[in-house]
Amino acid sequence: QVQLVESGGGLVQAGGSLRLSCAASGVTFRDYPMGWFRQAPGKEREFVAATSRSGGGTIYAASVVARFTISMDNAKSTVYLQMNSLKPEDTAVYYCAISRRPGISREVGEFAVWGQGTQVTVSS
Repeated sequence: QVQLVESGGGLVQAGGSLRLSCAASGVTFRDYPMGWFRQAPGKEREFVAATSRSGGGTIYAASVVARFTISMDNAKSTVYLQMNSLKPEDTAVYYCAISRRPGISREVGEFAVWGQGTQVTVSS
């Protein structure tokens, strides 16, 4: 059974940093892209970043470019999201997910397996 477990969320002041981790089990980690999404109260889940595990690159939402970095440690079956220069509008529950196919995507519907989420709160 595939399982994703996020950690690293918390409360931080604006301008601060957090690093989220997502540990995967029960899946062949090398094969499919992984992504981070977020959902704020009353809003739809939105794309944040995704990475191909075969050297196919990374993509980011425009709102996080140059502030967030997605990376992957295949040996540890873990994907990370380093978040710098955090803003109050980054406040949300952050989810990691595994794509249902090899191509990297921004679409929620292209991701088949989701973690339980971790709360990130940025105070002003």
